[in-house]
Amino acid sequence: MSDRVTVGRVGRPHGLDGSFVVEQPSDDARWFAVGSRLVVGGAELEVVGARRSGGKPVIRVSGETVRGATIEVPRDALPPTREDEYYAFQLVGLEVVEEGERSLGRVTAVLPGVANDALELDGGSLLPLVGDCVRSIDLEAGRILVAPGFSELD
Repeated sequence: MSDRVTVGRVGRPHGLDGSFVVEQPSDDARWFAVGSRLVVGGAELEVVGARRSGGKPVIRVSGETVRGATIEVPRDALPPTREDEYYAFQLVGLEVVEEGERSLGRVTAVLPGVANDALELDGGSLLPLVGDCVRSIDLEAGRILVAPGFSELD
């Protein structure tokens, strides 16, 4: 498991000063504030300019970037979660088991949605990330318990 977490990607240029739009930005705006330290394409850089355009962060960093490069922060810089809260990256790789112990597969991604996020499983199934479906998440055991009736396998 990486010691860094992706908070965005370098998008299209914005203006003539080296600024760029952050694509797939984290909801946590502090990563894109002036003075923030980011790892962009493997290099640690500082945000030296920040604004918003079209609802997305536009930043300028202290070094060269390549469009499409990953923007990351150290995992230990993330704020702690409260009880029953999880970061999406923590769910990727967990085994999903239906009540009754039937394995449905492993989480390959957490997809954002309009009404709710969804767990994408390695078999292609999508499960809504809502209380009616997800009964419990146990990070230590590496498992998510879900209610029957939500899987395409049913």
